[in-house]
Amino acid sequence: MTTDAETHRGDTPEQAEFRAEVRAFLAANAKPRQDASPWAVNIHTSEDEARAAFEEGCRWQRTLFDNGLAGLTLPTEYGGRGGQAWMESIYREESAAYENSVGFIGATMAMLLPTLMKHATEEQKAEYIPRMLSAEYQICQLFSEPGAGSDLASLACRAVRDGDELVVTGQKVWNSAAQFCNRGMLLTRTNPDVPKHQGITFLLVDMSTPGIEVRPLVQPTGASHFNEVFLSEARIPVANAVGPIDGGWAAARTVLSNESAFIGGNTGGPSIADKLRMLAEEFDVLDDAVIRQGLATAHTREKVLSYMSARIMNAVRMREVPPVDPSILKLYIAESRVQTGNLGMQIGGAAAQAGDAEETTWMQFELLNRFGISIGGGTNEVQRNNLAERALGLPKEPGYDKTMPWRDIPRS
Repeated sequence: MTTDAETHRGDTPEQAEFRAEVRAFLAANAKPRQDASPWAVNIHTSEDEARAAFEEGCRWQRTLFDNGLAGLTLPTEYGGRGGQAWMESIYREESAAYENSVGFIGATMAMLLPTLMKHATEEQKAEYIPRMLSAEYQICQLFSEPGAGSDLASLACRAVRDGDELVVTGQKVWNSAAQFCNRGMLLTRTNPDVPKHQGITFLLVDMSTPGIEVRPLVQPTGASHFNEVFLSEARIPVANAVGPIDGGWAAARTVLSNESAFIGGNTGGPSIADKLRMLAEEFDVLDDAVIRQGLATAHTREKVLSYMSARIMNAVRMREVPPVDPSILKLYIAESRVQTGNLGMQIGGAAAQAGDAEETTWMQFELLNRFGISIGGGTNEVQRNNLAERALGLPKEPGYDKTMPWRDIPRS
């Protein structure tokens, strides 16, 4: 753990007081991080293991809430602390020496809480934000469909109004932790007679609603991180719409933007560049000029990523417009993981291809894991389009389907 001299240097009196509070809380409630192999791969190999990790994340989130350390920058009337962005940085610095983590629910809170603050009604904020901060509500994302992934706005999950309810029928896929969560954020098609972006409604749903069925997708590890979700005439109150009926794309864009920022900014844990350097020492290739150049590139990209992440995440916490488009963060980390995955295999050579050594497993995991981060949260191609149109002001990609009624768009 760090010393008072190291962490208090530059702190204002207010920051030093908060740091002392965080330290006292962690010392009383958290488990110090144990020495572990740098090559350990953090994956769940069974459903029971995944559920236990999910429940532990919820327990820790509740502990943070009970001690006034959840939602540090969110208003007090919604259960937050009403504090400053620097509080998040101090908590992150101090908690790095401990094993406790909120796990998966931290991701959907990072995506949905700013969205609710921007688009939800006061009634929705009062119900959802405190319950998310206390982990009473655990939210899964019900966006992607078998025919609507990268082109999310082409989604077909249909919602038909019946009085004060919307009757929803359709299918979602790649829904992380949906089998554990008790609430979901759902995108539906409420008007097929207008262009695809204009007929979408954003709904908050109770996952126990009759007509909602979650089917886990078993991965090679034995766990089921992802799921399919089927909705068969599920009745959802109109009052659960975030933003106007047919006008949910704005809220969806806010979620996607925060998702990109979270994925790109989620750089906790040991540095991959440092691990690659250790690997190069172990395989005695540290003097190889090509390897050294690769290590320098990995280190430089990590530093650039951390600087961009800090600027964007501070803006997100303060509900300000980020100074850098979050898509660049997601794209940058995806490209960086390609570079580090390849470099690990280059360093390990034949030892990276086969065997049961921890280093071999880690190198193979890094190589394979690079593909998922290039897809989840929007493919690299989608991120480049976002940057071109939003950040650079370039003309939108041509396409007939942007003005044509969704009903008339050809589909396979």
